[in-house]
Amino acid sequence: MIGKRWILVVLVLGTLLPATAQKIVYSEPGKDDTRRLVFEIAGKVGGNFLIYKNNRNKSWITVLDNDMKQISNVEQDYIPDNDRMINVDFFPYPDFCYMIYQYQKKNIVYCMASKIDGNGNKMGEVIELDTTQLGFAANNKIYTVLTSEDKSRIGIFKINSKNKNLFLMTSFLLNEKLALQKKSRISIQMEERNDYLGDFQLDNEGNLVFCKFFRNTNDNINRALLIIKQAQDDTLMMRELNIEKTWLDEIHIKVDNYNKRYLLTSFFLNERRGDMEGFYFYVWDKIKGIPIIENTHVFSEELRREAKGDASLKMAFNDNFIRNIIARKDGGFIISSESYYTTSRFNNWNRWDYLYGSPYASSFNNSNYYSPYYNNFWWTTRSNNNQSVRYHADNITVFSYNSSGQLEWSNVMGKSQYDDESDDLLSYQLMNTGGSIHFLFNQQERRNNLLNDYTISPDGQMIRNPTLKNLDKGYEFMPKYGKQISARQMIIPCAYRNYICFAKVDYN
Repeated sequence: MIGKRWILVVLVLGTLLPATAQKIVYSEPGKDDTRRLVFEIAGKVGGNFLIYKNNRNKSWITVLDNDMKQISNVEQDYIPDNDRMINVDFFPYPDFCYMIYQYQKKNIVYCMASKIDGNGNKMGEVIELDTTQLGFAANNKIYTVLTSEDKSRIGIFKINSKNKNLFLMTSFLLNEKLALQKKSRISIQMEERNDYLGDFQLDNEGNLVFCKFFRNTNDNINRALLIIKQAQDDTLMMRELNIEKTWLDEIHIKVDNYNKRYLLTSFFLNERRGDMEGFYFYVWDKIKGIPIIENTHVFSEELRREAKGDASLKMAFNDNFIRNIIARKDGGFIISSESYYTTSRFNNWNRWDYLYGSPYASSFNNSNYYSPYYNNFWWTTRSNNNQSVRYHADNITVFSYNSSGQLEWSNVMGKSQYDDESDDLLSYQLMNTGGSIHFLFNQQERRNNLLNDYTISPDGQMIRNPTLKNLDKGYEFMPKYGKQISARQMIIPCAYRNYICFAKVDYN
């Protein structure tokens, strides 16, 4: 459904005509870059591309030039082996990259930071940011690390949940030089057994924004609060959402730094375990200190008909999950969702039994520390090799709303993906080139997975771009693990034979 014309204003300015990919350049896989390789695309530093790799209890940074030729492969010998390593995060800047990692030695979990240059070398000494003493070996993620959009602030926090009725959050606010700006210890009342905390975000001023919600086991949200911790305060501001007659799915928060707003959104339902009816919106104005939008948008039958795939009209969005939220300078925002589910011979998938009831999605771990991101996307083994499960990733639906939360347009990108071994090759990655948004995903053609590029223009028109150049046979893209590393460049990992390599996608 195409609405009135509007202008998409984003931080990176560019032409309003859809750009097409110019070329794809591949790196050469190393002898240790097997499919069991654990990797993370760190970013673009000093004109080079930095890739973190871990295999056989060793960690190193591979440095690639603009032609994806390897410049160096630097072992990070100060990083402990996998038996003690818990998690790692990367925060790239123009001339260096922070690697913040946590590991356990005996009964102590360490949160450490190293500074890496554009050649993969450690700059200066490793910095100890914090430690946590446990009663036993836990191997669970303790610290959550966030960065602001402009990268001027880094936030680190841990939540002690030993007392299930009173969580203790310790937070550290750092600047871009890792200098401590504020340390806080705050108690959070958890009145109900099924109270949870979720989706923490950090704005450019260093304010920590998150939500608290009540969810019965394997059920919807029927009570929720917006919580704000001001950068220099040791108190929390809480505002309850008015959802007395509405049930929510997963709450997502987007910081709109330009307009000084926080957007909370979720799929909503009219009844417990009902069908997804549309989106719920709550927008908080930081300057006025009040909510300026709190409403719902119900999906039309026309949209449901386009998006439903094999589902019925009523259940068209029951397998959908919010994947991306983009804030615009005019106060509007764009949301993309994707149909994502599994099937097997033993169970029919539904989000109640598997999404909320899965032990792998539990926020509690055996260290008495609560992590809102316990099931860490980076550190999990990618290939499950579970032949009894088939993974599906189908249609993408894109919505555009104005600054008042009114729908401007929506569009459905039809796709049908499945795999029996893992979901590595499924789903999509978003590339924002300024004047248009690209959606990159695989589609099977003649038994081969080919990387497709669809563009959504500022007025909601969907364009399928010509086949990308240099799509060499034998390379299978894993777009969901890709990362946009500059205004018009993206790095996407690929499976090539039994190895992992990386492809650079350049846009003109």
